Amino acid sequence: QVQLVESGGGLVQAGGSLRLSCAASGLTFGSYDMGWYRQAPGKEREFVAAISRIGDSTSYADSAKGRFTISRDNAKNTVYLQMNSLKPEDTAIYYCRADRTITTYWGPGTQVPVSS
Repeated sequence: QVQLVESGGGLVQAGGSLRLSCAASGLTFGSYDMGWYRQAPGKEREFVAAISRIGDSTSYADSAKGRFTISRDNAKNTVYLQMNSLKPEDTAIYYCRADRTITTYWGPGTQVPVSS
């Protein structure tokens, strides 16, 4: 059974940093592109960042560029999202996603409230 489990969320002040982790099991991790998405209260889920299977390519939403960094450790079946200079508008539930061709898996999410 495939599981993606996010961790590292929690209340943080504006200007602060957090590092989210997503541990994967039940799949061949290195065969999946990985991504982070978020959903703010009352809004649709949106793309944040993605990383290719071997980590040689990354992409970011404009809102994340220059502040967030996605990385992965295929030996640990884990993808990370380092978030710096957090803003109140970054407040959301952050979800991990695994993609391979037509197969997609989601984690349950971790909450990141950013106080002003």
